[in-house]
Amino acid sequence: MSAPAPSGSISVGPDRAGRTVHVHQGRVSAHPAPGAPVLACPDDLIEAGAVNAHTHLYSGLAPLGLPALDPAPTCFLEILERRWWRMDRALTPDSLRAAARLYLAEALLAGTTGLVDHHESPSMIEGSLDVLAAAFEELGARGLLTYGATERNGGPDEAAAGLAECRRFAVQNRSPRLRALVGLHAGFTVSDETIRAAAALCGALGLPLHVHVAEDGHDVTDARDRRHAGPLERLLALGALPPGSVLAHGVHLTHAQVTLASARRCWLVHNPRSNEGNGVGFAANLGASDRVALGTDGWPAEMIAERNAAVRLGLSRDEADRRLSHGHALLAGAFLATPAPWSPGAPGDLVVRRGSAVLHVVVDGRLVVKDGHLVHADLDEIRAAARAAAPLLWAAMARL
Repeated sequence: MSAPAPSGSISVGPDRAGRTVHVHQGRVSAHPAPGAPVLACPDDLIEAGAVNAHTHLYSGLAPLGLPALDPAPTCFLEILERRWWRMDRALTPDSLRAAARLYLAEALLAGTTGLVDHHESPSMIEGSLDVLAAAFEELGARGLLTYGATERNGGPDEAAAGLAECRRFAVQNRSPRLRALVGLHAGFTVSDETIRAAAALCGALGLPLHVHVAEDGHDVTDARDRRHAGPLERLLALGALPPGSVLAHGVHLTHAQVTLASARRCWLVHNPRSNEGNGVGFAANLGASDRVALGTDGWPAEMIAERNAAVRLGLSRDEADRRLSHGHALLAGAFLATPAPWSPGAPGDLVVRRGSAVLHVVVDGRLVVKDGHLVHADLDEIRAAARAAAPLLWAAMARL
């Protein structure tokens, strides 16, 4: 009798280009694992699973009829105050679960295997990351999770609770597919004391920070009002940017500031569709760093669409492809894995495509999409639950 197949082990291929990828115990291996199943794909192509380097799963219900703002907002801060900050305050465990399951299901079906999430739900801080983690575990995606601590609703106590949730999840998480980061929402919503507390937590846990930086000019003005050259310099002065930190947007960073972030081994995440939709500008200076990845900032995790938007808005195709590929290195760093997707020791996350269609998806050596269908969940049920939760969330937002 042959030995049972080891957990998280599979061989995929050869594909029509002759490539075969072996995964053993969740990592790419030079050789097949004894007893591992074989997924043949002679007419298809194997590619690395895409990484969404900055997103917000809590916005997953937004495509299901989120009411338009009336009157229309006049600036980005109004968009935050009247839409997204209302949504995050209105979240319940049920609506957050529905949003996360829908977002992750559609991400996997689009070939996105890894997601770096930035979460806020001020009315339910403690345990909120467990709601997200449960959705990741159910569907089989890989992720980095954090709570974006902020003082914008409840002052320093609210921020302390957010950092406590980061700590709790980092200590208690046991999933091989999830890791924690320390989070702040953005510099303009927190005091120096909260930034120092986040820096101390990064040091105590040995974790990087995930934070919005210079998404809009308001963040820059706020930092200067606090006598710093900008939001990046403020975080650095307060010791809150250890190597590997994830800085979302960077639209209003100068060339010199981007160079400084790169020298500190921070990741910058370009979110072209969101930046365009919010009217905050194009992150033209990010080219000063070779550590730039692509995110969607809550838009659907269709990374080819994000890459195409980056090209449409001004990037070369080669640079857009590089930023898309850099997500692998960002994610691999958190898992102490080899960053090059096909090298031994890399995360065992891959996609099999037939033309442009996603046929199979493997995450951590486990098949999570087969023949275009979720393996561990029912997409129709997920969509029905999301459709039921969405109008309740909109009603709760209207009451705030």
